[in-house]
Amino acid sequence: MRLPSLWSGRDMLDPFRAMQRDIDSLFSDYSKDWTKGMRMPAINVGESDGEIDITAELPGVDQKDIKLNIEGNRLTISGEKREESKKDEKDWHVVERSYGSFHRAVALPFEPASDAVEAHFNNGVLHLRVKKPAIAKSQQKTIEIKPGAPEQPKPEAKVETSAQSKAS
Repeated sequence: MRLPSLWSGRDMLDPFRAMQRDIDSLFSDYSKDWTKGMRMPAINVGESDGEIDITAELPGVDQKDIKLNIEGNRLTISGEKREESKKDEKDWHVVERSYGSFHRAVALPFEPASDAVEAHFNNGVLHLRVKKPAIAKSQQKTIEIKPGAPEQPKPEAKVETSAQSKAS
């Protein structure tokens, strides 16, 4: 990052120009650091009666560089997008492709069996299907919604015992 250069010839006439250039440089440096790694891939999670479907966008990642793990009820997608070999035939001015490691974890509402997860990778999209165990299906209940305000509990009548009546 460059230090402010308020003392150069043109910038002395317009110090705001130097400040704007330095602010632009700061954000440019920040965005370069952010795009170095994929960090967390975008995912979609859907649920039906018998399964949970998860898709993760992993453009430019090879299938061999993806790792899937299940620990308890936590499903973890991790891996690495490798940097393409640089070609010296051009002088690149802008490079916006990201590379680096990524990690995404999804907490499931149940602990799946080891054979209950099916994974497919096609055109940069990872498709996961997690079958629900029978107990998870039976635990799901539908709750009736009633119209109107809830009824207020009625105050309980005090029952006076014989000991209390003698004391008064």
